[in-house]
Amino acid sequence: MARVALVTGGTRGIGAAIAKALKAAGYEVAVTYSGNDEAAAKFTAETGILAEKWNAADFEACKAGVARVEAALGPVDILVNNAGITRDTTFHRMTEQQWDDVITTNLKSCFTMTRSVYEGMRERNFGRIVQISSVNGQRGQYGQVNYCAAKAGMIGFTKALAFEGAAKGITANCVAPGYVDTDMVAAVPEDVLKKIIATIPVGRLGFANDIARTVLFLVGDDASFVTGATISVNGGQYMVA
Repeated sequence: MARVALVTGGTRGIGAAIAKALKAAGYEVAVTYSGNDEAAAKFTAETGILAEKWNAADFEACKAGVARVEAALGPVDILVNNAGITRDTTFHRMTEQQWDDVITTNLKSCFTMTRSVYEGMRERNFGRIVQISSVNGQRGQYGQVNYCAAKAGMIGFTKALAFEGAAKGITANCVAPGYVDTDMVAAVPEDVLKKIIATIPVGRLGFANDIARTVLFLVGDDASFVTGATISVNGGQYMVA
């Protein structure tokens, strides 16, 4: 029987690429989304992948949503925590709401989603949990104190979870993308984007499939000895020893 994978924020961008790659590799796949019904409907029509709408940072909504997915597809063995937003501004202008929105959506959702599938993984002695962090969670970035804090928090969350899950066959890992050709990056002013690309040694933005292929490795049976890792996929923009 095919393993079941759940991808948060999975109807667009990196999340959609991950979901499509998982399906192509033979997994049963479901995705979550929070707002864009039109994009979700289009995604499902094109891919046949189940898209469920709920707030990935709401604990009760996650429990109910996971129950719906499992009723439709079976127990969730693979979770990709990809949901994320930005509310960029310099720290001295940042509001409490801008801080809370990003920390809640990007970091709290890792807890609420993982907690909703974790007991089942423990019972079955198998699980693959992957957080989609960011190069900016590793190095920092001007105007992104909230985002960088959340993405760095995902890395710490992953390391601690890796210790706890290892004896039960559950791995936890991070992928830290650099700048990827998605709608979020497309919103960056063109002159700023050119400066960013100039700092990337391979000379281009990443592609969503670059991230998806890395996730495919981490969730596979062959990656059972890889846990607590953060894999940088950034074209050499930031290199970690």
